[in-house]
Amino acid sequence: MADTAGGAPEAPEESHRSRKQGLMALAIGSVGVVFGDIGTSPLYAMREALSHIRGGPSDLAVLGVVSLIFWALIIIVTIKYVIFVMRADNKGEGGTLALMALAQRALGHRSTTVFILGICGAALFYGDGLITPAVSVLSAVELLKDAPSVGHIFTPTVILFSAAAVLIGLFLVQARGTASVGRFFGPIMVVWFLLLGGLGLYHVIGSPVVLKAINPYYGVRLLISNGLLGFIILGSVFLAVTGAEALYADMGHFGRTPIRLAWLGLALPCLALQYFGQGALVLTHRAAAADPFFGIIPHVAYWPILILTIAATVIASQAVITGAFSMTQQAVQLGLLPRIDIRRTSETVAGQIFVPSVNRMLMVGVLVLLVLFRTSSNMASAYGIAVTGTMVITILLEFIVARRFWKWSLPATLAIVVPLLLIDLSFLGANMLKVLDGGWFPLSFGAALMVVMWTWTRGAQILTEKTRRDSIPLVELSEILRSRSMHRVPGSAIFLTSDASMAPVALMHNLKHNKVLHEKNIILTIETAETPRVANDNRLRIEPVNDDFKKLFVSFGFMESPNLPKALGLARKLGLKFDIMATSFFLGRRSVVPSAQSGMPLWQDKLFIFLMKNSANPTDFYKIPPGRVVELGTQVSI
Repeated sequence: MADTAGGAPEAPEESHRSRKQGLMALAIGSVGVVFGDIGTSPLYAMREALSHIRGGPSDLAVLGVVSLIFWALIIIVTIKYVIFVMRADNKGEGGTLALMALAQRALGHRSTTVFILGICGAALFYGDGLITPAVSVLSAVELLKDAPSVGHIFTPTVILFSAAAVLIGLFLVQARGTASVGRFFGPIMVVWFLLLGGLGLYHVIGSPVVLKAINPYYGVRLLISNGLLGFIILGSVFLAVTGAEALYADMGHFGRTPIRLAWLGLALPCLALQYFGQGALVLTHRAAAADPFFGIIPHVAYWPILILTIAATVIASQAVITGAFSMTQQAVQLGLLPRIDIRRTSETVAGQIFVPSVNRMLMVGVLVLLVLFRTSSNMASAYGIAVTGTMVITILLEFIVARRFWKWSLPATLAIVVPLLLIDLSFLGANMLKVLDGGWFPLSFGAALMVVMWTWTRGAQILTEKTRRDSIPLVELSEILRSRSMHRVPGSAIFLTSDASMAPVALMHNLKHNKVLHEKNIILTIETAETPRVANDNRLRIEPVNDDFKKLFVSFGFMESPNLPKALGLARKLGLKFDIMATSFFLGRRSVVPSAQSGMPLWQDKLFIFLMKNSANPTDFYKIPPGRVVELGTQVSI
C-alpha cells in the first residue's frame, strides 16, 4: 500500500516530463525541416545587401543594413508568421493550398478569386523551390575557392560542376526516401544554428557598437537617404527572410507550438546574433563586406565549418524538395493538377512521399539555373521575387479567414492586415526591380505552372459539363430498367464517376454493348474534403437509389493518398457487404479530341489533352486491383 500511495503523486510529473520531452523532440525535428532555408540565408543575404552601397559600406550604411535585416526577422517572421498566420491552421495543416481550402470553407462557397489566389501561390512556391537548392548549395561550395592550400584548384568551372554533382546526388536519392537520414537533420541544424550564434556573438563582443542597429532609425534612414538605391537594398535584405513561409507550410508535420518554440528559443536569437556579428566584422574590417560569412569563419576551424555549411545547405534543399512533393499531392487531390504518380517511401512515417515527375522537373530546373547564372551572387538576383508574391497572397487569404472564420471585426482585421500587407508590398516592389536581372526565371516558371493548373481545372470543368449534357439522370435510368427485363449476372459492380446524379458513361456502355446488369450496382464518387484528412467514421456515405443501385461517396483529405480498397473495407459497418476480389470496377476512359467551339482556345485544348494522356492510370492511383478493372471508352470533343 505504501508503494502504491507513494507512486501515485509521481504519475502527473512523469506525464508532464513525457509531454515536455515529446515537445522538445518535435522542436528539434522542426529545426531540420522548417528552418533550413532561412537558416542558410546568412551565407549570402548580408553580402548582397552591402554590395549595392555606393562607395563602400560606411558605418551608417552597415548599421542600416543590419537594422533592416533584424526588423525584417521580427516583423515578417515573428509577428506575421509565428504570431498571426500560424493561427490559421486547416485541421493542423498549413501552406497556401491548405489556407485556400480554409478560406473557401470560411466563405461557405467556392470563390473564383480565392481559387485563383491559391493557384498563384502554389505556382510561385514551385518557382521559389527551384532557386533555394541552387543558391544555397552553390553559396556553400563557393567557399572552397578560399579554402587553405587547395583554394586555387576550385576555379569557377570546378565550383559549378561540384555544386551540380551535390545537387544531382540529392535528387537521385529521393526515390529511396529520407526517413533513415531525416532523424539526423534536426540535430545537425541545431549545431548549425548554435555555430551561427556563437560566431556572431564573438564578433559582437569585439565591436558592441553594432548593437545600435537594434534601433529601427538606422534602417529607415538608410532607405530614405538612398532613394531608389535604398529600394534595391531592401530587395536584398529580403533574402534574410526567404524561407519564412516554411514555418506555416510545414506546420502539419510538427505542430504550431514546437515550431514557435524552435524559432523563438533557437533560430531567431542565433540568426540575429549572426547578422549582428557580420555587421560588427564589416565595421572593423571594411574588406570583409565582399563576403561577411567567409570573414566570420576562424581559419583554424575552416574545414569543419565548411563541411557543416554544405550539410546545412543540402538539408535546406531537402526541405524544399519535400515541400514540393507535399504541395503536388495537395494540388492533385484538390483537382489543380492531373493524377500524378505519387509513391510512398515509408509505411510508418507520415508525409514520406516521392513524386518522380516533380523530382525530374526540379532537377532539370536547378541545373538550368546553374548554367544560366553560374554564381550565387547572380542567382541572388533571381531569388526573393516568388517568395514575396507568395507572402502577399498569404496575407490576402488570411484576411478572409480572420473576417469570416474567426469572426473578427473589420477594424480589428484591417489594423493587423493592412500594415503587414503594406510591408509585403514594399518588399514585392523592391524585388520587382530584379525582374530583368534574373527575377524573370521564377516568374516565368510560375506563370507556366499557373497556365497548366488553370487549363486542367477549366478543361475538367468543360469535360464534366459536356459529359453531363450527353448523359441521363441516374434516377431516370433506374426507372427505365425497372420496366424492362434486363439480364442479371451475379456479383457486384462498382462504377466510378465524378457526378453521382448522372448515369456513368461506363454503365451506359455496359448496358448498350453487353446488355447485362449486375445484382448489386454501386455508383461510386470520390470526393476531396477541404480538410487535410478525413476520419474513418466520416469516410463513407451511402445513398440508396432503389433495389438495383446505391450511391457511395468516399471522402479523402487533400493530404491523403487515396486507397480505394482500404476505404471500401469500411463499408461493412454501413451494411454494404461485398468481396473486393469478386467485384468488378468499371471505369469510363474518355478519348478527348480538340474542338474550336469549346470554351478554351485550341492550344489550351491540346494542352489539356496532353495532360490527360500523361496523367496516372486511375487503377494505380486509387490502388484498385488491376485484375478487377473493366475500362469502357468513349470519344468526347472539347
